[in-house]
Amino acid sequence: MLHIKAFTFNPFQENTYILYDDTKKAVIIDPGCYEKDEKEQLKKFIESNELQPVRLLNTHCHIDHVLGNDFINYSYKLPLEIHPKEEVVLRSVSSYAANYGFPAFAECEPEIFFDEGEKITFGNTELEIIWVPGHAPGHVVFYHPASKTCIGGDTLFQGSIGRTDLPGGDHQTLLNAIKNKLFTLPDDVKVYPGHGPATTIGIEKTHNPFVGKNAQF
Repeated sequence: MLHIKAFTFNPFQENTYILYDDTKKAVIIDPGCYEKDEKEQLKKFIESNELQPVRLLNTHCHIDHVLGNDFINYSYKLPLEIHPKEEVVLRSVSSYAANYGFPAFAECEPEIFFDEGEKITFGNTELEIIWVPGHAPGHVVFYHPASKTCIGGDTLFQGSIGRTDLPGGDHQTLLNAIKNKLFTLPDDVKVYPGHGPATTIGIEKTHNPFVGKNAQF
């Protein structure tokens, strides 16, 4: 059985996720923890549930999703795994981190690159990688078919979509990717986004003002 724990970290109110199964093996996705108390909160959950983190994953590499990469890498000796198109996005973070209020940002070098069609395995769990560009060039989501769960990053939100005005973003690319990739998933798939509350594919196909059947924008 797949278990999901969500944390909301940093001033961007970014959602960090820990996924684990009954083997206690865990993956950490988009660690946005920056302040000491945020790092302690995440670490305490891992310790109190006797989890063994085995993989560190980024859906994409904007600053709010990577603030805790170095902390996780150091604490659990996990190599950072990203899509190759996100390497340039990741390497740019240190150039603007201080301007965004994160002067203590520490870089974490990517060591493993994954691509669409590959699998992320841990314990008895297997996640599918789906490439959904537009918010960021190498943005991926992690999909668990057995539980109909999708860790969506900043692609699809409850009633919205990811912004596309940042470097490497493209509005039409994101719209097409959501419709052609995410909206082909079953309607009852639950989407855990990078910001805000969870939603479902079916709800967004019907009601989302950007990509739903009655889209207004």
